Amino acid sequence: MIDTIRIEDIKEIAVRAGEEILEVYGTEFTVDVKEDTSPLTEADRRGNTVIVEALEKLYPEIPIISEETKAVDYSERKDWELFWLVDPLDGTKEFVKRNGEFTVNIALVQNGTPVAGVVYQPVGEKMFWAMAGQGAWKTEGDGEPQALTGGPHYSEKSEVTVVASRSHLTDAVQDFVDSLKAEGKEVEFLSSGSSLKLCLVAEGSADVYPRLGPTMEWDTGAAHAVALEAGRKVINHETGEPLRYNKENLLNPFFMVE
Repeated sequence: MIDTIRIEDIKEIAVRAGEEILEVYGTEFTVDVKEDTSPLTEADRRGNTVIVEALEKLYPEIPIISEETKAVDYSERKDWELFWLVDPLDGTKEFVKRNGEFTVNIALVQNGTPVAGVVYQPVGEKMFWAMAGQGAWKTEGDGEPQALTGGPHYSEKSEVTVVASRSHLTDAVQDFVDSLKAEGKEVEFLSSGSSLKLCLVAEGSADVYPRLGPTMEWDTGAAHAVALEAGRKVINHETGEPLRYNKENLLNPFFMVE
């Protein structure tokens, strides 16, 4: 089944969703609040419509989990071997702040592991994508695709760039940073919004991303695929096992991208 997936189709869908999102971005949009208190805009809804309708037309046999679509009960989805995992607008808070650091995320998950992913940043037309066995790639605007390859593990480096907010470090992340410094390493910080943080590690701009706070599966799936194909790992912080998808509870455990 995965052999029939064309990554170019998924990239095109992400761009179309991005165009819808930017139309709203340029207006005086309103912000609603969902039950979990997270923000929701017309851009989330319009992006979701574009993606879901396009995927259902191209691949009607593959089910979809999307942040903005009514949740599918676990009893129905627990046996899914292959499904789309979609966040039409990851970083709605960044969208509301108008800082440009929001993305369209489309992932294909097979047996609990992301095997394809597209992360598209409409502001700046930056795109990351990957498919199992085909490598991880990045483009900006009309530029040529750049292959993403993982560098040395942060444990092997004397200077480590950590994706985190310098001014809003959680206690858990501060403890991680302190442990690096205790090993004699110099630590620099890099900050970004949405799933772009995983992509920073995938492209080598950062060495490690300790996500020691809550995220949902649709927040990470697409960028996880990019990180894997770039030679990086996304692991459960507690167990050291790879992050898994389509759990009964779609909340991710704390994790590390390294």
